[in-house]
Amino acid sequence: MATETNGGSADERGVALVTGASRGIGKAIAVHLARSGFDVAVGARTLHEGEQREHSSTVARSDTRALPGSLDSTSDLIAQAGRRSLPVYLDLLDRTSLGAAVTTVLERWGRIDVLVNNGRYVGPGHMDQILDTPVELIDRHLQANVMAPVILTKLVLPQMIERGAGVVINLASSSGATDPPAPAGLGGWGLGYGMSKAALHRVAGILAVELGDRGIRAYNLSPGFIATERIAIDMGDFGFDAASGAPADVVGAVAAWLVTSSPTEQGNGTWVEAQPLCRELGLLPGWP
Repeated sequence: MATETNGGSADERGVALVTGASRGIGKAIAVHLARSGFDVAVGARTLHEGEQREHSSTVARSDTRALPGSLDSTSDLIAQAGRRSLPVYLDLLDRTSLGAAVTTVLERWGRIDVLVNNGRYVGPGHMDQILDTPVELIDRHLQANVMAPVILTKLVLPQMIERGAGVVINLASSSGATDPPAPAGLGGWGLGYGMSKAALHRVAGILAVELGDRGIRAYNLSPGFIATERIAIDMGDFGFDAASGAPADVVGAVAAWLVTSSPTEQGNGTWVEAQPLCRELGLLPGWP
């Protein structure tokens, strides 16, 4: 399913595809890319406001309350920025939807210059300790957080290489680089999340080594603790206080800077800490 909204024609800056763009960090990145001149295809499962699906982080209970945000609302913000949006249904656990989403964008707009792998698995197992986590839930983390970004990357790379330019941004996490400060559910995180993020972190460097000389840039963008809608609604019970988080616009501003900056300003294949860089460059007026 895709509904294009008009907000101007494509220019030399091109087209971005952002996953997990219905809310939170993905929404912020999509909007900041639009403000930087990109037409933006936005992918997620939540097409319209009020849709319900499981988003509990633990096997101990279910939570299907509708979360705020949708591809509709993100598309409205892109249009307000004067760019085109293209909402595409994208489920990281459904490989058919990944191919369909990329095909739709390429058929409609003819190119994808920037891929932002922001979406991740949302559901039970994220905040469960290892003895309480069924193996199939760890597998879901790996499918959504590692294999889906790899599949999307492989789908967009050929046309990037053909043009001699393209950027892939993978949303990183300290959870994949450090041990948790406490057990999952008590201020830490589960094995599936940490393990899958650690695996995803290897992708950018390999892309840079193998394809850097063909115009491909890749980055691990680590947001730090961000006050998203889901953090505010879901994560207080697990020791995470949204009030202490930075706004998602911090990550959006840094992502837009990475994509529009000179290739020499940030080393290809490197790890980028969003919050310190945003402060250093003054990318978000008024923050902190």
